[in-house]
Amino acid sequence: MSSIATTSDVPSPRANRPPRTPGTWRVRAARWARPHRADVWLAVGLAVVATVVTAVAPVDSWYRVPGGWGIVLVAVSALSLVWCHSAVLVATGVPSVVVVVNAAAGFPVGAVQWPPWIALFSCFALGSLAVRLTGAAMCVAAVTGYVLLDHGRTVTADLAGVVMCFLIATVGGDAARSRRECATARQATTLGEAREHALAAERVLLTERARLAGELHDALGHTVNVMVLQAGVARRVFGDNPGFARQALVDIETAGRDALGELDRLLRILHPRESDVAGSPGLGDLAALVERIRATGREVDLTVEPVEPVALSPAGSRTAYRIVQEALTNAVRHTRSGQIRVRVGPAADLVRIEVFNEGVGFAAPVAGRGLVGMRERARLEGGSFDAGPVDGGFRVLATLPARSDGAA
Repeated sequence: MSSIATTSDVPSPRANRPPRTPGTWRVRAARWARPHRADVWLAVGLAVVATVVTAVAPVDSWYRVPGGWGIVLVAVSALSLVWCHSAVLVATGVPSVVVVVNAAAGFPVGAVQWPPWIALFSCFALGSLAVRLTGAAMCVAAVTGYVLLDHGRTVTADLAGVVMCFLIATVGGDAARSRRECATARQATTLGEAREHALAAERVLLTERARLAGELHDALGHTVNVMVLQAGVARRVFGDNPGFARQALVDIETAGRDALGELDRLLRILHPRESDVAGSPGLGDLAALVERIRATGREVDLTVEPVEPVALSPAGSRTAYRIVQEALTNAVRHTRSGQIRVRVGPAADLVRIEVFNEGVGFAAPVAGRGLVGMRERARLEGGSFDAGPVDGGFRVLATLPARSDGAA
């Protein structure tokens, strides 16, 4: 037995239609139901003035005296302006139709012509191109209907006044629109500049934080590594050489105090002053730095040649110190023996810094935080940096631009 499809089994055409979205209609209804307060005051005030003018103004003999219907038409035309912002085409179309009906009824145009020009101004001030063209077409149609239904009583002076009102409404509305767009553009530009300033301030803050992190890594990381190495040496020789172990503890205490001083200086980096930069460690502190490394049992050869007639700025001297400090830290961390040679001296108009760690089996350097920090410090000072294995060991080489001794 073949099955017969019932009517209920066949999908209706409505089932394939997309569901309606009542939200759009609700939004439009809400806009119509709640016009702008300024539009309400304009419509009510104009309605009162227009009805009074229509009631008391003298009427030419060839027009009908506006009675109740004439006043109603004037009031409806004026009250339609309540939608100047929420539905500007309605506010233009209703008074345009009223103008034609008023002319067909034989009433003088009088005050009934005011609302269409006000609505046309709103079209050009607030609407899109389509809205402006539609509003202008409505007003042109209203004027055409008025001229045709006025039975030839319209004179050239009246048409000149109509043209003038049309131009004032369109040009004035477009000028108001342009002024508003310029104000919006200026506000957007101001907001964009404020956003750029905020982003620039944030970048400065991040740069400052990265700078502080680099300083902490270079200064405190080096000191902690040296203290760990000294403590390990003291533990191994404590029974055989108590005097050396006691000296190692003294060195650990001294390194700890120096670390606290470094931390105090680093905290002032967030708000640097010339005195803070001048008080930071520089090339003159390399001897004390090398002595801390020698206390760990490593052999360090330091040579600092006179750099006259060139000299580093306080910031450059600090950068040179940090590069040597990080290079020594890496040397004692990754190797247990071998001589470390530190050479600082002039090279033309540059200051050359070389740290060489004797040894074998060095691989290509990994871009760790220490090497990245040293390279970035040299770059910020306008210098160069290179690090890698060479014959007989591992070399760190940096050059920093110098300035004349008089400028220093």
